[in-house]
Amino acid sequence: MSTDATAETIEQAYARYKAAMHGMQAGVATKMGFDPSETTPKHLRVGINGAMSDYGALVKLLIDRGVFTNVEYAIAIADGAERERAMYEKELTDHFGGVQIHLAGLNPGSTE
Repeated sequence: MSTDATAETIEQAYARYKAAMHGMQAGVATKMGFDPSETTPKHLRVGINGAMSDYGALVKLLIDRGVFTNVEYAIAIADGAERERAMYEKELTDHFGGVQIHLAGLNPGSTE
């Protein structure tokens, strides 16, 4: 894979990731309206700080050791974010009596 193709693949995967995370954010905000228990500030901050610290260190180690590449990582996190968004869409669809919920994401390539 050429350097240009690698950079383009990573850019496309990150665009997918950002779009899915935007949709997941909308799902979390909606869920907070009817079940705010898991979104208290202390609960969130401690969880986020710990998870991000551990996660960043692990990813760096695995890439440095050649377990996977930056391209594989970018694609994997985009896939994971899309699964998470889909989970919120299902949960909200069930909560609102089967009305199909689609959580919008950013258009791929958008910087919004």
